[in-house]
Amino acid sequence: MKPSSVPGFAELISDCHRSAVHLEMRDVYGVASEADDFAEWRARGQITPGSVARRRPWLDLVRETVGRGVVMRRARIVSVPVSEYIRYEHAGTYLNVGAGESVRWLPRRDAATLALPGADLWLFDDRLIRFGHFSGDGASAGHELCDDPAAVELCADAFESVWERGTPHERFTV
Repeated sequence: MKPSSVPGFAELISDCHRSAVHLEMRDVYGVASEADDFAEWRARGQITPGSVARRRPWLDLVRETVGRGVVMRRARIVSVPVSEYIRYEHAGTYLNVGAGESVRWLPRRDAATLALPGADLWLFDDRLIRFGHFSGDGASAGHELCDDPAAVELCADAFESVWERGTPHERFTV
């Protein structure tokens, strides 16, 4: 599917009934929608009420999705010591967890023997993958959908392998 024809995340998650898992494998993201929030965190060293307000649409979507019985899990593979961006992500992850998302962290060294896909992804109900593509500086380079059974199996197995080795957010320190 051409990146321009990929439905928005809200539409994809609304059609999800059991599980939505997210695998993140980059140490730096430069997504434009997070630029102000990241800059504020860098300046103040903490997640501010303004940051919480900017995240409200996502947090509401997570609460609504989990509230209708969908299990949402996120696994992050990170280099250690972590990048400044990962410290920022870690600082705000308590909001995701509070909204109902389960999050685990896996040091990259502990992922060395895992077979992983070449892009970040969301996997919906073990049937549909939404790959996230990024440029070298972490800017979004679009999304792509895939429902090929072999790719779904590879991505599901990769996520579960990372999840099993990962540390729950509450116990992972940066």
